[in-house]
Amino acid sequence: MTQSIETVVFPVAGLGSRFLPATKAIPKEMLPVVDQPLIQYAVNEAVAAGARRLIFVTGRTKKAIEDHFDMAYELETELAKSHKQALLDCAKSVLPEGVSCAFVRQSQPLGLGHAVLCAKPLVGDRPFGVILPDDLIDAGQQPVMQQLADQFDQTGRSVISVKRVPEDLTQLYGVVDIGDQAGPAAAIHSIVEKPARGQAPSNLAVVGRYLLTPRIFELLETTAPDQRGEIQLTDAIARLLDEQGADSYEFNGQHFDCGSKLGFLQATVEYALKHPELKQGFAEYLTHRGAL
Repeated sequence: MTQSIETVVFPVAGLGSRFLPATKAIPKEMLPVVDQPLIQYAVNEAVAAGARRLIFVTGRTKKAIEDHFDMAYELETELAKSHKQALLDCAKSVLPEGVSCAFVRQSQPLGLGHAVLCAKPLVGDRPFGVILPDDLIDAGQQPVMQQLADQFDQTGRSVISVKRVPEDLTQLYGVVDIGDQAGPAAAIHSIVEKPARGQAPSNLAVVGRYLLTPRIFELLETTAPDQRGEIQLTDAIARLLDEQGADSYEFNGQHFDCGSKLGFLQATVEYALKHPELKQGFAEYLTHRGAL
């Protein structure tokens, strides 16, 4: 187990407007992929990588996330009385023993960089991870945050997960330039947020996982807002390159953009086909429907 990933930050203050009306009363991070909410997959990944301090940067409508990771006394008592041990264990498993949660508000929607900056008082002066729950990644036995932590332990430099995307989609992502370096890990030469169509330096897109040194907080504090008035994490990372350097890491795993309806449905199908209780029946259903 690596020691570089004690703390992970989860920016979860977004409104989830693309899933309205479902997200009018339910945070998008609580939407279930099969039988777990998106935020649970993100937490499981962090814990598997060794994290023991989880920091959620929330907004006004996100109390359900806090409730999810709290003890459900009435539910657990009833399950215990009914001798439903399997269900009781399931209810208790959302937050393993020895893992703590903290919650901080992002009072205004001022961008991902601002959301990360909100966590500064709770993170301290240690390296920390950032996971965007919308980006669900099925990486098997080695979660992506663990892959980043292993890379960080070799170099001591910030590291960012990337994947290759079609060139006509690069304007939707932060994009890194690594020149002609080969291999999954590479030093970043430059990084740009959502380049204009045809202007991206490569097709390596940033995807929802970061392991950052605490210097990023000071850089975020002096990063100018963009044209929309938002503080972009990408802009602060660009400045970090000049001071400390940073690496990209082309992860192993299947990525689902669960911030979109299509990505969310794709993730649901793929995870259902791997679910021990559902996979056979669901595969038979899809076959009957002509989908397999």
